[in-house]
Amino acid sequence: MRLFVGIALAPEVLSRLTAAVAQLRQPGDGLRWTAPVSWHITLQFLGEASPEQCYQLLESLASIRAAPFLMQLEGIGCWERAGVVCVGVRLSPELEALERQVVVATEVCGFRAERRAFRPHITLARARGSQAQRFSNIMARAPRWVGFDAFPAQEFRLYESFLEPSGARYQVRGRFPLAAKGV
Repeated sequence: MRLFVGIALAPEVLSRLTAAVAQLRQPGDGLRWTAPVSWHITLQFLGEASPEQCYQLLESLASIRAAPFLMQLEGIGCWERAGVVCVGVRLSPELEALERQVVVATEVCGFRAERRAFRPHITLARARGSQAQRFSNIMARAPRWVGFDAFPAQEFRLYESFLEPSGARYQVRGRFPLAAKGV
C-alpha cells in the first residue's frame, strides 16, 4: 500500500478553490488537473508500506498531541521545474510543529523524512512536455481576486493512494483529531 499523511481542506476553501480552477482550466492545455476531492496538504509522503507498518503508523500517529490551528492558503502559482500548478500554504509555526511531530512518529515505523524542506501546497495540475509557455498562459488566466480565508485544521489523516489512469484516488485509513494540549 502507498501511504501519506495530510490535512483535508475545509468545504468553504474547496468551493472557492474550485471556482478559481474553473477559470484556469482550458481544453487542450496539456495539463492533468487533479479532482477537488483529492486536494489536500501533504505533511509527509511515506510511499510503499506493508499492512503491518500501516497498523504501526495508526498507533504512532494517534500519539501526536497538537492543538487545532488556523491555516492560510496563499496565491496560485507554478513550479516550472516540477511541472506543477499549485496553491501555496503559509508555513505557520503550528503547521511546522505538526509536520515535525508526524516525521518523528513515522520514523519509529521505519519511514524517513524527505531531504528537501517542507513546502506545504495543494497540487492543482501537472504538466506533460514543454511547460514554460503553458505556465505563462495559466498565470495570465489566474484570477486576481482569489483570496482565501483562514480555516481551522482540526485533524490530520493517514491516506492510502491508488494510482489510476484518471489520476490518483485516496482512501482515508485513519483520522487523528487535533485537540488542546492536555486533552
